Amino acid sequence: MQKQKYEIMAAIDAGSNSLRMMIAQVTPEGEISTLEDLYMPTYIGKDTFSYGRIQVQSIHDTCETLKGFFKTIQSYKLKTYRAVSTSGIREAENREYVLEQIRIRSGLEVEVINNAQERFLMYKAIRSYMSDEKKFADKGTLIVDIRSGGVEVSVYSEGSLRFTEYMKVGSLRLREILADLEKRTLDFPGVMEEFIKSRIDYMNSILPKFNIKSFVGLGGELKTIMKLCTSKKQNNNNKYHIKKEELKVLYEKVHTMTTSQIIDEFKLSRNQAEILLPSIILFNSFLEMTDSKTIYAPMVSLRHGLLVHMVDERFNTIRKKEAYEDIITSVWHIGKKYSIDEVHSLFIEKMALSIFDQTKKVHMLKDIERFYLRVASILHDIGKYVNHNNHDVHSFNIIRFQDIMGLSDAELNLVANIARYHSDEIPDLSHENYFVLDAQEKIIVSKLTVILRIAEALDISHKQKIKKIEVHKHGQELHFNVWSDEDIMLEEWSFVSNTNFFEEVMGNKPVIRRRG
Repeated sequence: MQKQKYEIMAAIDAGSNSLRMMIAQVTPEGEISTLEDLYMPTYIGKDTFSYGRIQVQSIHDTCETLKGFFKTIQSYKLKTYRAVSTSGIREAENREYVLEQIRIRSGLEVEVINNAQERFLMYKAIRSYMSDEKKFADKGTLIVDIRSGGVEVSVYSEGSLRFTEYMKVGSLRLREILADLEKRTLDFPGVMEEFIKSRIDYMNSILPKFNIKSFVGLGGELKTIMKLCTSKKQNNNNKYHIKKEELKVLYEKVHTMTTSQIIDEFKLSRNQAEILLPSIILFNSFLEMTDSKTIYAPMVSLRHGLLVHMVDERFNTIRKKEAYEDIITSVWHIGKKYSIDEVHSLFIEKMALSIFDQTKKVHMLKDIERFYLRVASILHDIGKYVNHNNHDVHSFNIIRFQDIMGLSDAELNLVANIARYHSDEIPDLSHENYFVLDAQEKIIVSKLTVILRIAEALDISHKQKIKKIEVHKHGQELHFNVWSDEDIMLEEWSFVSNTNFFEEVMGNKPVIRRRG
């Protein structure tokens, strides 16, 4: 019997409250088996949220810890690892200096990821967990991920992501924001709860429509909370569950205690004690918004998500495609929020992707660029929410500041630029948004733009007259054969008006030919 092939990978999370590394054995089928899971507390987040900058001593400590992580990676002779940093480093004013010191002194290349990327990785971790749990099938499930810098709230239903939102009310950030108030009141827990509710109460008008029956908790010292809540007599099968009434008892107890009292009562470190109160308040507040009687605590983390993503990319798993379909679901949610013409956008998405797929040998772009085109096709007219005049510019501005799961800031900027040029103007170096792109990014934007413009031309009337399209290359021409039962004079005119720019970018002249 042939041995199962496997690889060893490492995932590093340079977080706000801790530095963690997981080394795991992975298989082409997506199975992950942990070999080592290392941890070291850090003051990165405390420094950033208090002073805006990471202090020198914290930089020294971080570099030493990560140096040790890198030595462990070398001892395994690993070729594949990924190290990321979240809000603690991301929001520090001196983050470039910190990252450079880490690179020089530890040997690790640490990548700064945004909220959307962090959400995508955590989503991958929880999706992997939920796919094995029948109790979540077809249920409305609320996922609350309490991080040091913020809280990620997602709703998962009928096998896909339905809603996601990020709020800057993370456990450590709350402690630092309200630090001065703790010294001025005897009811600091009450003040903190009031502040938290002022930031999250709007969710009360959103979550009920999803009919939420299950609650999944992540982060926020959930392991500590579970330990403090769970009865010693409880069955081992329930070790990853927290009952609503147990959380309520702990909440009532902690609600009257100072940080020092929490340390003494529960034998916790100061780091753990400081984030326990805001975490409990947050979990309790969100739990009250659902019909769930239990918090499921799968104990997955950003490290798990990193490993899942690395496996998906390495072996091109089915899970990879499913995850990107869920991103598209969230993109449609954004579009609906801005009242896009859903029928038109769906048609443009279908048409643009068809053109992309049929002209691969001409544009030579990859699947990731196809994904950018898909997002831009759905959101290209989103700027009409602001004003129909210059809506392409408004589309650029709205998309650029969205929080689209899985897209880095650079990728989001590419999508925004593609949407920016779907209408009248073409990319020009006098436009700052285009000028600042590097050479390869300019090529990607221009190629995807001309495809989107042709797709838009074929539905300029917003009546979806074209039933089918086939593209064939003939010398230096691309023949666009279209089938329609209606008068498409307007579509043909719009198509021809876009041929010069298309030919300039692609090197092939598009020619429209009616076949039906």
